Amino acid sequence: MATRSSIASGALLLLCCATWVSATDYSVGDSSGWGLNVDYTTWISGKSFFVGDNLVFKYTASQHNVEKVNAAAFNTCSSSSPISSDNSGETKINLDTSGKHYFICGISNHCIQGMKLEVDVAESSSTSPSPPSSSTTNTTTPPSGTTTNNNKSGAGSLSPVHATVAFMGLVVLKLGVF
Repeated sequence: MATRSSIASGALLLLCCATWVSATDYSVGDSSGWGLNVDYTTWISGKSFFVGDNLVFKYTASQHNVEKVNAAAFNTCSSSSPISSDNSGETKINLDTSGKHYFICGISNHCIQGMKLEVDVAESSSTSPSPPSSSTTNTTTPPSGTTTNNNKSGAGSLSPVHATVAFMGLVVLKLGVF
């Protein structure tokens, strides 16, 4: 019986560890989304980003876009040669490398008005990234028509995989105890 409990406890520990190392989806701007009059410096403060995490930009497609740019383009708000660009209204960016990643809105003068985001991505959860430096406005009123997300934490919802792992963990625990 002790062996069965030990195996069950070990399996449960392994399942729990698997959920801890999973990626996080961050809804950029939380309920305000990706738009004008959002302070992205405040939004990003206190958050840690790691390789594998995702940024989810939600915005009105006819009014904004998301462009991944280099540091020089970020600093000058130049959208002439973006690394990538999307205007679908919901853009999911996988942070697949460590280091700084830069995003702007390439529409009109939106970047100059604060629609820019610098994210410092760490290789693993044992490394802590430094906070970004960007100039943005301090109000948090979303633009009209912005799609909102009620997820205030910035973290993604429980995925079907995580739900299955959690359920299996409970089954293993039940089998190990009785």
